[in-house]
Amino acid sequence: MLAAFSLSPTTSDPTGSVTEAVAAAVRVVRESGLPHETTSMFTTIEGEWDEVMAVVKRAVDVVAEVSPRVGLVLKADIRPGYADQLTAKVERIEQALADGQ
Repeated sequence: MLAAFSLSPTTSDPTGSVTEAVAAAVRVVRESGLPHETTSMFTTIEGEWDEVMAVVKRAVDVVAEVSPRVGLVLKADIRPGYADQLTAKVERIEQALADGQ
């Protein structure tokens, strides 16, 4: 499965910055060893259901250590029998663009 998620911690920082809390969550994802990609809005992680959800929960838990409230947005693509979709899906789009489709 692919799961794209975004965490929104509350903050008392006058600038509204949540950088440190989000960095702690991304650290959890990176330490998981699962394939992943972080963009400006989401982190996408690939693996089996239980392992992906365990990482998402750990990420929420580390953010909750510094924030009294955490918002979670989660989108999943569950497609049994497929692997390496984190890159393969993008490669298919790039190929279609190159082919003029």
